[in-house]
Amino acid sequence: MSKVRIFALGGLDEDGKNMYVVENGNDIFVMECGLKYPEGEQFGVQMIIPDFKYLQENEKRIRGVFITHGHDDVMAALPNLLQVMPHVPVYMAPLTAMMFERRAKKLGLKDLNIHRIRRNSRFKIGSTEIRTFGTTQSIADGFGIAIGTDDGFVVYTGEFIVDYDTKNEAFSFDVTNITDLSSAGVLALMSESVGSTRNGHSAPNHRITEQIEQYFDETKGRMFITLFNQNIYRVMEVIELANKYNRKVMIYDDELKDLMNDMAKLGYYRIPAGLEVPPSQFTNDMDNVIVIIAGNGSNIFQKVHKIATKEDDVIEFRPSDTVIIASPAVPGTEREEASMEDDLYREAGRVIAVDAKRAFTMHASIEDLKMMVYLLRPKYYIPVKGEYRQLIANANIALDMGYKADRIIVMDNGQIATIIDGQLQRNFDRIDAEDVLVDGNENLDATGMVLKDREVLSTDGAIIVGVVINHKTKEIIGGPDVQSRGVIYLKDADYIVQEIGNIMEKTITDAVKEKRYDNLNCRAEARDKISRYVMRETGKRPMILPAIVEINTKD
Repeated sequence: MSKVRIFALGGLDEDGKNMYVVENGNDIFVMECGLKYPEGEQFGVQMIIPDFKYLQENEKRIRGVFITHGHDDVMAALPNLLQVMPHVPVYMAPLTAMMFERRAKKLGLKDLNIHRIRRNSRFKIGSTEIRTFGTTQSIADGFGIAIGTDDGFVVYTGEFIVDYDTKNEAFSFDVTNITDLSSAGVLALMSESVGSTRNGHSAPNHRITEQIEQYFDETKGRMFITLFNQNIYRVMEVIELANKYNRKVMIYDDELKDLMNDMAKLGYYRIPAGLEVPPSQFTNDMDNVIVIIAGNGSNIFQKVHKIATKEDDVIEFRPSDTVIIASPAVPGTEREEASMEDDLYREAGRVIAVDAKRAFTMHASIEDLKMMVYLLRPKYYIPVKGEYRQLIANANIALDMGYKADRIIVMDNGQIATIIDGQLQRNFDRIDAEDVLVDGNENLDATGMVLKDREVLSTDGAIIVGVVINHKTKEIIGGPDVQSRGVIYLKDADYIVQEIGNIMEKTITDAVKEKRYDNLNCRAEARDKISRYVMRETGKRPMILPAIVEINTKD
């Protein structure tokens, strides 16, 4: 009997935090390990990553973790995974491996089990056949992966668009290997959904050259352009335009400079000789230059804000400057992007935003998705990677192509599709797949309690209740003292304050009288009672912090 289980620990009904799992018999294969940026109300959260509990419990069964490209939404949580499971084998293409190993070195991660693989390759892990195929996307060395089972391959596309005009081999779309997979038989196709609501093909609309070239031609003064440093495709477009119009280029981002050096070392792309100006040689009186201000997530918007408020050590905007915004907000960064635009309009002479409706992100649109289904002809179709509306739009594409509903699997994170002897079982099991909130680069709050407490404090405030008692007799000798922050205005709510103190006092006296007094238990009991009372009176659920101080007194 063959048994295949497919599920996601992140990436379904959300933008980011991608992590997909295929279990072939006893073997576990993982695709991606990414982050998601926090929403505006998640105070103190730097990033959100998948819950690794299931993988930790089954670590000995994991045969490989595949990272299909170097974007944060599929790779940035890998250091967190390897902190708890350092010996798990990880498979990446060369550019992705160079990017990750640089991060791992900064974090002090050593003796990792990293394997470099080609974008178009065939190999075995144990008895399982693995195939990869190159995809075209916004960063070089992207690939999809196929995992062999007794009933056919389970294929995960990663990010892709269909573009036959790409001349650079590191960005090419490998139709031949995809067609070969179809001949071998595809049990299930897991295909991305981010662009599933867009008509047509993504190409050639993914290019920004047509939108921005006129500004290179007509602008006399300095030019600035904001770009995500992991969108190498757009960076290369800008560099080629600068070369065409004889403008020097200054890359203002260390990570992007490292990435371009990696591209050169691998022979993927070299900045034309003499074109680049190092930041150390840049001066604010240069005119015939384009400055690429790059970053990732909200970092790029913060960087522009720093320049606009004249806090940057290298760059200062001038009224004659032209700024092109080619870094559209990603989910969780909308507020920072809007603030950045405001800053630019105050300081720069001319601000142009690339039209996102004309310059598509490099995700598969409807006709791209149709082509992948048509080429692979899977038995089952599984939309992944996207918000729920995008997953449903992707599922509808398969419906329109003649797939019946029982061949299309739309799931939530943690929901398991089980295929036994090639047939999907209708009862879906489930495992925990909660968000893990990360505070800072290294401190992982596995339960999320610290960060959830911050959210409570920011919305409903806190009430502190203090009582002093005799250590020996447990008699109350001081207080209760009630302090409220962000909940009620004390002068207008004396009766609430008094009743909170009464609850605290009665909890202690009752426990002493019934000979069950324990400091910790009494505080927990008082917290529950006060919380219920405050909720009834105010409609709020503030953080309740009871304190019982026991002191020795002279007899």
